[in-house]
Amino acid sequence: MTVVVDLEPMMTLRGMGVAQLASLIGITPANLAVLKNGRAKAVRFTTLNALCEVLDCQPGDIVRWVPDAPGERD
Repeated sequence: MTVVVDLEPMMTLRGMGVAQLASLIGITPANLAVLKNGRAKAVRFTTLNALCEVLDCQPGDIVRWVPDAPGERD
């Protein structure tokens, strides 16, 4: 299973770039880029809460689960 973070569509919808969103949620642009580009191994609930508050969305709007293809497992 893979959990995917889809920040780009919501950021585009809200007209926000990485630097602006990072500043508003209180993390570095580099850390937000790691999350946005799918390289993060974890996300704090405080960060997820801040993202949802600033982007005015639900967690399911920016995070989704994708099942493994048959025969694939970590």
